[in-house]
Amino acid sequence: MAQVNDYYLIAKIISTSGNEGFVSITLFTDFPEHLSNLKKVYIDFFDDKKEFIIDKVKSSKDKYQIKLKNFDNEKDIEILIGKEIFINKEDLLKLPRDQYYIHDLIGSIVLRNNVEVGKIKDVISLPANDVYVIQDKNGIEILIPAIYDYVESFDPHKKIVLLKPGEDLYDTDED
Repeated sequence: MAQVNDYYLIAKIISTSGNEGFVSITLFTDFPEHLSNLKKVYIDFFDDKKEFIIDKVKSSKDKYQIKLKNFDNEKDIEILIGKEIFINKEDLLKLPRDQYYIHDLIGSIVLRNNVEVGKIKDVISLPANDVYVIQDKNGIEILIPAIYDYVESFDPHKKIVLLKPGEDLYDTDED
């Protein structure tokens, strides 16, 4: 989930869905059930977040549709196609222990063997596990799986990720 000031990206509107004002969305959250509990969302128009009330939510398998209040047909929702959907900080879910939002990890200093490896620049979400994209002081990107075999701890308040001690992080092609 990406952060834009105090708003957090959770989805993107990809198309209309039927003729009753529903839109199909792509979710950017590991907790799709959260969508059913939301009362409002924010959509960006010209760098200004506008509040929209959620009227209904439908889902089947991995597909999700929402209907926003006062958007009752295809013509009404055309302007929304391609727009990103945000929530505010108060609507963020409380995560289980040892789970963190991507925005908490971005910018964190990564240490291994008490030496700074770099800072987390991005997190790639893959089916098996997330991968931290770490940029070192030379601008080189290092990819580290976000799994217990590599990550010892994360302090979200200090924004420090400790990797488990060991030899090399990765093999290089340079000899």
